[in-house]
Amino acid sequence: MAKSKYYVVWEGHRPGIYSSWADCQQNTNGYKDAKYKSYETLAEAEKVYAEGWKKHWGQGKSSSSSSSPSSGNSYSKRTSSSSTISKDQIEYDSISVDVGTRGNPGPVEYQGVDTQTGKVIFSCGPIAKGTNNLGEFLAIVHALAYLHRQGSNRTIYSDSANALKWVKQKKAVSTLVRDASTAEIWDLVDRAEQWLRTHKYENKILKWETKSWGEIKADYGRK
Repeated sequence: MAKSKYYVVWEGHRPGIYSSWADCQQNTNGYKDAKYKSYETLAEAEKVYAEGWKKHWGQGKSSSSSSSPSSGNSYSKRTSSSSTISKDQIEYDSISVDVGTRGNPGPVEYQGVDTQTGKVIFSCGPIAKGTNNLGEFLAIVHALAYLHRQGSNRTIYSDSANALKWVKQKKAVSTLVRDASTAEIWDLVDRAEQWLRTHKYENKILKWETKSWGEIKADYGRK
């Protein structure tokens, strides 16, 4: 009889702890720079999930990075090469946004900071209940609206591939249930989508390359 395993997903579509490889795959496949790993006991999985990926992800990883259940440890399918993206490519005349959460879903707050100095330009929250990606989506649109009012074409950085895609398509595609507990964040998301549909902008919205550049300037330090 096969031993049960628990899969910790630190970075994925829906971070959390899963008891099947299929669930782990569903929440990591197609997610850029997904970070996940398997453990033998639930207690161990809960401990490392709370401590964050920086302390545990990649420990013992071989150069070939296997992602199958039989490998013992599960890592991102996106194997990393030795190449990195130079910091010379960072546009410092920009706003960087990020989200702070307590659980996913859970209370959400976000902020936008000057990429060069780290000075906070705007912040919002906590919002009673939402997800990391919805918070990132709101942060990007908040930055766009702020810069639109300023008549500025400054660049915006986010480290969320999903949020960047949602902004491009002017629609947040989230599985978060709409109910009384999530009414606040969904109201904000609906308003953000409406803003995107009714405004034009020339600002570049770029992916912050965490692997090459380190944490985004707006990071809350809660990973």
